[in-house]
Amino acid sequence: QVRLVESGGGSVQTGGSLRLSCVLSGMADNRNCMAWFRQAAGKEREGVGRIFTGTSPVYFPTPYGDSVKGRFTISRDYSKKTLYLQMNDLKPEDTAVYYCAASQGCWNDRTKYAWWGQGTQVTVSP
Repeated sequence: QVRLVESGGGSVQTGGSLRLSCVLSGMADNRNCMAWFRQAAGKEREGVGRIFTGTSPVYFPTPYGDSVKGRFTISRDYSKKTLYLQMNDLKPEDTAVYYCAASQGCWNDRTKYAWWGQGTQVTVSP
């Protein structure tokens, strides 16, 4: 049974940093895609970025037309089967529940991801 467990959320002030972690277990195929999504209150879940085994991360554009690339960094530790999201220079608009997801292949479409974590809350105050 595939399981994803996130940790690392919390409350910070504008300009602060947080690092989220997501541990993957139960997936037989070591070549897989892991991704970060986020969902603010009253809004649709949106992609933050994704990374396939052995490749560089891809960051999704935000609804504002920009990207979190440059502020956020996605990485994986394959020995620990862990996905990370390092978030720097946080802004109030980054406030959301952050979810990690996994799939056999990499997609921009969140509906293609078969497995999801429980989510972790990130709150950024002005």
